[in-house]
Amino acid sequence: MSTMSKVSIRFFDDREVRAVWDDENSKWWFSVLDIVAVLNEEPDYNKTRNYWKYLKAKLKKENSEVVSATTQLKLLAPDGKKRLADMLDSEGVTQLAKNFPNNRAMKFLDWFLYSDTSLDGQSKKKAYSLFESNLINEFEVGTAKGLQQIHAYLFGGLYDFAGQIRQKNISKGGFQFAVSRFLGETLQQIEAMPETTFDEIVNKYVEMNIAHPFMEGNGRSTRIWLDLLLKKRLKKCVDWSKISKRDYMNAMMLSPTKSNVLKSLLQNALTNKINDREMYMKGIDYSYYYEENE
Repeated sequence: MSTMSKVSIRFFDDREVRAVWDDENSKWWFSVLDIVAVLNEEPDYNKTRNYWKYLKAKLKKENSEVVSATTQLKLLAPDGKKRLADMLDSEGVTQLAKNFPNNRAMKFLDWFLYSDTSLDGQSKKKAYSLFESNLINEFEVGTAKGLQQIHAYLFGGLYDFAGQIRQKNISKGGFQFAVSRFLGETLQQIEAMPETTFDEIVNKYVEMNIAHPFMEGNGRSTRIWLDLLLKKRLKKCVDWSKISKRDYMNAMMLSPTKSNVLKSLLQNALTNKINDREMYMKGIDYSYYYEENE
């Protein structure tokens, strides 16, 4: 098998299901332990591993094709090291789920077999390709134009307003974002904000979020914008997989008046893996997950 080109994280009921792309065979391989944990609603890694050992032996006795379809690829283990893990392709995952004696398996299969041709799904593919194409390194950093370039790329062909500053007032959860009539002036003020230290960069990010310059797609675009700023100024980026959806959304809600909560959250998730493909891909997976409706 060829070198794996990217790792993706899917979310089923707020639980991770990791997948690895196989260039040679043009398909995804999915972590068996992640799926077993989801189907058993089991948070304990060792219990999940032991159950899979039991189930694998049982399926082997029954000459099930699930066992023979299993391959091994390296994934990050709980101890922080990359270890060989059992993986299945889409067909194998479907067969595995059918061997689980609970109703949760059917709900999982409905989710797993859903073809993501939604607007978000298409935009997410574009976000992946930003890294592959190297175009991300050509965008302006820390400017409104740079944010527009990101938004235009992520949503071009999906929204007719991709990359365009909104002309209407918008609000969310009772919070009124920057008034559209003064948005041009507001963005100029944000651009002029200092961006030398971590605190300054997060302050700038908070203000850009309050501005919310687009009708849709602000969060997904602005998180990439933030990472580019951190990369340029501090040689750091955020490991978004370390920040839960609940914690992030809560910190963002508080940020206009209590930015220290957000700063603490981001500070603890900083990494120097600024050119790491897997780190970027995981970041996109989490970023889009944050925007999913409850």
